Amino acid sequence: MQNTVTPTHCPYCALQCGMNLTPAADGTVGVSERADFPVNRGALCGKGRTAPAVLSAAVRLTSPLVRSADGTLVPASWTEALDRVADGLARTRDAHGADAVGVFGGGGLTNEKAYALGKFARVVLGTSQIDYNGRFCMSSAAAAGGRAFGLDRGLPFPLEDVPRTGCVILVGSNPAETMPPALRYFTELKENGGTLIVVDPRRTRTAEQADLHLAPRPGTDLALALGLLHLVVAEGRTDEEYIRERTTGWEETRAAAMAHWPEHVERITGVSVPQLREAVRLFCAPEAAMVLTARGPEQQAKGTDTVGAWINLCLATGRAGRPLSGYGCLTGQGNGQGGREHGQKADQLPGYRKLTDPAARAHVAGVWGVDPDSLPGPGRSAYELLDALGTDIRSLLLMGSNPVVSAPRAAHVEERIRALDFLAVCDVVLSETAALADVVLPVTQWAEETGTTTNLEGRVLLRRRAVRPPDGVRSDLEVLHELAARLGRGTVAEKGFPTDPEEVFEELRRASAGGPADYSGITYRRLAEENGVFWPCPAPQAAEGADGAGVHPGTPRLFLDRFATEDGRARFAPVAHRPIAEEPDEEYPVLLTTGRVVAQYQSGAQTRRVDELNAAAPGPFVELHPRLAQRLGVADGDPVAVVSRRGRAVAPGRITTAIRPDTVFMPFHWPGEGRANTLTNPALDPTSRMPEFKACAVRVEAVRP
Repeated sequence: MQNTVTPTHCPYCALQCGMNLTPAADGTVGVSERADFPVNRGALCGKGRTAPAVLSAAVRLTSPLVRSADGTLVPASWTEALDRVADGLARTRDAHGADAVGVFGGGGLTNEKAYALGKFARVVLGTSQIDYNGRFCMSSAAAAGGRAFGLDRGLPFPLEDVPRTGCVILVGSNPAETMPPALRYFTELKENGGTLIVVDPRRTRTAEQADLHLAPRPGTDLALALGLLHLVVAEGRTDEEYIRERTTGWEETRAAAMAHWPEHVERITGVSVPQLREAVRLFCAPEAAMVLTARGPEQQAKGTDTVGAWINLCLATGRAGRPLSGYGCLTGQGNGQGGREHGQKADQLPGYRKLTDPAARAHVAGVWGVDPDSLPGPGRSAYELLDALGTDIRSLLLMGSNPVVSAPRAAHVEERIRALDFLAVCDVVLSETAALADVVLPVTQWAEETGTTTNLEGRVLLRRRAVRPPDGVRSDLEVLHELAARLGRGTVAEKGFPTDPEEVFEELRRASAGGPADYSGITYRRLAEENGVFWPCPAPQAAEGADGAGVHPGTPRLFLDRFATEDGRARFAPVAHRPIAEEPDEEYPVLLTTGRVVAQYQSGAQTRRVDELNAAAPGPFVELHPRLAQRLGVADGDPVAVVSRRGRAVAPGRITTAIRPDTVFMPFHWPGEGRANTLTNPALDPTSRMPEFKACAVRVEAVRP
């Protein structure tokens, strides 16, 4: 395989940037540009360029580990490790029932692995208790998009449309740090004469590129969107013909918006009335415009309504379901989109079908060869599942996630994980969560396996195997196959879990056929020949030709003719501002918001093992305004403590005017005393069950020697 160039995709964010990998004789793997892939056009960030470093046996797991009698993790054979996992899960199931066994997945799993994991939970274990860390990513946007349009796909148009529109409002997103190759789309937008409005409480590297930066108080994005819609109505900028012909629910939504007049919104958000008016002018001036949201407005206990308010702004101005216009969500995790479409989310079956829909259950059960009545119903959402560990849920199988660092109220989640009767973790590295397991199974990663992912545009991609995995490492599909053989009953469990990813994908195609996320017209051969295929992409029908010939082209742009609702109309959602779940008070007078830095990714389990990335971002920090620093008597670099009702975190202070005086910021990539998620609030959105990562009350203290 040496000197063979393999075109593939980056393992990190939802851009899924194209790259070429070339193994060298010394065992290293070279990365080079893949200019033919249209999303990144050859550009890579530092994480992508250094991704092969985690392939090294020096930093990753190469042998199963089991908990010994003295409490340490020691190497074991695969047979012993798998037997222990099967025994641990079976003992819990037999003693306490199927729902006492939980399954927790990840937004980095391929479509094939996410599909197989959901099937394994429901068919082999018979448990309803399955969810994944993608719940913490874009679940609020998914709920709001589904409510408004009848279908959720991160972006209902390709990224190539962004530079060609007239104005983009970017809400709570910092692509300069989170997905740097995407920043060129906003640069090109401005070069083409368009305008960029950035909504963020911090003056980020992305906000510095904006024509207008709005810096609202964290947790007030809903009021901001309502204030803009109020001005759209008051200034006569609504598209009445579009509203009449393509939407429903406008009258109630207009009435709700009119209760949020500009001066009222200024008091709530801190954004001045002149800035509100300028934002409306810039957004409404061109013929086409977009609103793109990310974790800022979504990771709130009112995230669904917040995103819904921004969608209302698009609908009221006729900026959805038209060329170069619309609402979209910038998905974060590598396969956050595909990961929830095919069954590892608590309430969904493959093809983005609802688990409560009898027809959906019948279709999927038919593909799986089981009785529809045998499929369990919806289970707990991600945080609720983690909160139930050690009580209702006694054993857990976890794949590709590190909730000890990434979950809200992380110290409590760590306590719940430690309270389990049994924990099995499949991972590439010994993460902070894996270090607590009874059994750790070393599994293959991106460059060592073939599989599909679905990027933020809804573009299904083929990620190709470029190198052999180290001896002692197996794929997640092999793990599920072996566990199904040990735990299952009947031929479905024994034979229904192939280890070949293409065979799994063929079954996924059948299971998704006719569903909202229909992949049935997509094949590995097609993905190998094309630069991805956009879903929905149904299989050709026999009526299209005598032999059933004809290939669906995929759907790069949704909703141009009709929305995916029963009557084809988009739904306005009347919403009203409400406070964050935890407002500041005398004891906790400051707001904390969290986010990412460019050189690390998510919980940092992989990127913190790359020397070059650690040199660029060696540890956590607290960003605070000079006024707050002066009150505390701290200088730049001094350690400060951030304290919430849930715990305390300590990190060096970074003094900057780029943040509001009433707000501090911490990145969430690190464990230990600087773990930002020790502080965050698990208050949940009532619809999406998203925790409120982005706003909680804290106090900040100087740490004296």
